[in-house]
Amino acid sequence: MNLRAVPLLALLALLAGCTRAPDGAGRWQPRPGISWQWQLSGRVDTSVKASVYDIDGFDQSRATVATLHGKGRRVICYVSTGAYEDWRPDAKRFPASVLGRGNGWKGERWLDIRRTDVLEPLMAARFDMCRDKGFDAVEPDNMDGYKNRTGFPLDAADQLRYNRLIARLAHDRGMSVGLKNDLDQIPQLVGDFDFAVNEQCAQYGECEDLKPFVKADKAVFHVEYELPTSRFCAQSRRLRLSSLEKKYELGVWRKAC
Repeated sequence: MNLRAVPLLALLALLAGCTRAPDGAGRWQPRPGISWQWQLSGRVDTSVKASVYDIDGFDQSRATVATLHGKGRRVICYVSTGAYEDWRPDAKRFPASVLGRGNGWKGERWLDIRRTDVLEPLMAARFDMCRDKGFDAVEPDNMDGYKNRTGFPLDAADQLRYNRLIARLAHDRGMSVGLKNDLDQIPQLVGDFDFAVNEQCAQYGECEDLKPFVKADKAVFHVEYELPTSRFCAQSRRLRLSSLEKKYELGVWRKAC
């Protein structure tokens, strides 16, 4: 990113919300409480006053990422790593043997995450795409298959091994990476991931489980769909979560704490 092209106020906001990774690799490290926008549908509105944008890696272009960088934003690449999506341009590369039950969303099926021989090169190619478009980080989705009816006998050890593989693939490409949901394995994985992304921890009484990320000075990006901000923002401020109220389609609309 050409820092000289970034407006001064936007640059100061950006620098206030991040630091260098503790391992010295120089990856972006979002800090607790940094503001964000999560938009996975519709044309991305680049005017939202948020320091971080989380947008779809396939649907959005390098130009969109560059535009956001020019406004002083950091940009996260959303990709599904634990589930198959039948509309993606690489869908035909997934053999039937790794496709399991549907995960509740149209066109999506759980993946057999034990089959790293098949999935690692596919995910590496997706992360190459994120890197080549200029993204700062990756949000890998569907990272808790072992807690769901996937059609495969997955266990916690399978999930730990796969999630760490995903983290390594992002780090090898100079990008930071977030742990999506998978609350039970946070104690084992907080050291492998640079931030967390969570859905509905307030609704289900689980936000305290995310404290290890905040204690490690790592951001927690959190959304609620069915609760108004009046029901969760006080707790979010206490826990230093970056919290939003969003609609399920994850369009432009947001209400921040």
